[in-house]
Amino acid sequence: MASSLGLRAAAPARARVATQSSRSMVVRAAVSTPAPVVVKREDVITSDPFNNVTDHIFEKIGTNLHKRPDHPLGIIKSVIESYFDEKYGKDVFTSYDDLYPVVSTYANFDSVLVPPDHVSRSQNDTYYVDNDTVLRCHTSAHQLEMLKEGARKFLVTGDVYRRDSIDATHFPVFHQMEGFRVFEPQEWEEAGKESVDLAAEELKDCLEGLARHLFGDVEMRWVDAYFPFTEPSFELEIFFKGEWLEVLGCGVTEMKILEEAGLGDKRAWAFGLGLERLAMVLFDIPDIRLFWSDDKRFSKQFKEGMFKAGGVDMQKFKPYSKYPPCLKDVSFWLPKEGDTFTENNLCEVVRDVAGSLVEEVKLIDEFTNPKKGLTSNCYRIVYRSMERSLTDDEINALQEKVREDMVSKLGVELR
Repeated sequence: MASSLGLRAAAPARARVATQSSRSMVVRAAVSTPAPVVVKREDVITSDPFNNVTDHIFEKIGTNLHKRPDHPLGIIKSVIESYFDEKYGKDVFTSYDDLYPVVSTYANFDSVLVPPDHVSRSQNDTYYVDNDTVLRCHTSAHQLEMLKEGARKFLVTGDVYRRDSIDATHFPVFHQMEGFRVFEPQEWEEAGKESVDLAAEELKDCLEGLARHLFGDVEMRWVDAYFPFTEPSFELEIFFKGEWLEVLGCGVTEMKILEEAGLGDKRAWAFGLGLERLAMVLFDIPDIRLFWSDDKRFSKQFKEGMFKAGGVDMQKFKPYSKYPPCLKDVSFWLPKEGDTFTENNLCEVVRDVAGSLVEEVKLIDEFTNPKKGLTSNCYRIVYRSMERSLTDDEINALQEKVREDMVSKLGVELR
């Protein structure tokens, strides 16, 4: 579920997440304080050798698309929250949507049992403020601290950050929602069931109802999965618009997490889903960059309360224009030594130069010269604005800057 639950509660970076108690204090403040916590540039972009947060990423922090009632992400969030109110009673599941996005590596990885050698811990996949502090990769980073603070039934929604590829469905900042529910011993005793069985049965019933709430009367299937923090673990798939679509990941919480929270006599379930993924399917939004657009031709198409299950008789996104792409290829020899070049590092270089003007970065050719002992890559960079036509001059300037930064930051030799 590290990819679905939060898939992949801490102190501000300036406090450097020194102790467990300091993490607790920040989570308490984030949960109870109405005013949002402000993240300053110096909180996340530092001179620390481990730091890999860019200005392009910093500029997205605090945008809080999920808190805008007329935004597609805010609409989906509200629909899910209303389902939990209808099923369990109003506010039985407490909703949190403004928790501080800078967390400790302990909260982000160790508290949810991510193995020490897991790929998600690398700087290639995660944005590090320093060796002990990251931008959260998933909303599960708040799970343990919230349990320690007394939360027992809750939903957490927030922006999460991952270094990733560039295409129509991937963006380094996206939004997740996580649900968590703790069971008391008397609940499975009164039901006459094993604790794991009760938790798994209620979890599946809850999420099948949520799928119907979102997608209407659709065919569903459960697929066994593996996540570090749940056992058993499942993924829910639905048959929608002629294909099977993965909706979410979930499972019965590992006892080690509950024991760490002082809840070793209880059981729990958890689930996680991506808001962008759902909104793109339900509203027919073709490019993930559109969620960040300030163009009124996009924003005026969405209104609070417009949602209808499965999108039946609901207004869908209507493309207002398709501006032409500009394709630029760049060929280069990979460095002989070191790991400065990875595709994710290349995407970060391109993003930092071109921002949301880049639509895709794709490897189109690769070969090795045995005489030189070098490997050559050729990547195609597709530039396209969602709002206007780009000029040759500005694209050429962006591409030249990308080429310069590839040499200085990634150690490649241009061909």
